[in-house]
Amino acid sequence: MGDFGRSVRLWFSPQRVREEGETPDYRFSLANERTFLAWLRTGLALVGGGFAVDQFLPDLPRPARVGMALLLLGAGALCALRAVNHWVRCERAMRRGEDLPVSRFPTVLSLLVGLVALAMVLVVFFGWAG
Repeated sequence: MGDFGRSVRLWFSPQRVREEGETPDYRFSLANERTFLAWLRTGLALVGGGFAVDQFLPDLPRPARVGMALLLLGAGALCALRAVNHWVRCERAMRRGEDLPVSRFPTVLSLLVGLVALAMVLVVFFGWAG
């Protein structure tokens, strides 16, 4: 399972992160925590958006409405999981004196949200003659 398995184990026992390297400046750890919380807020907003699409677009055909809602709900779930994984990876890197990890997740999330938003703009702008 390697590094990913170790990261997942650290999700549930973050005190074990302290076993690695040296304690970074607290400002960096607190900034990492704020980033984690921002990702969680983003995940919650996506979940709320998914429910809103399902509940407030009743005239949209069910497959389209459910598809957009599920994309947003799934993105929210992935965002929450990614938040804790990114927090652990960054904390470990700071403690080890390594470069912070990079990720394609923000790009993927942006594209997903952008596609759903574009679909919703088209529905609002052109209406739905279903």
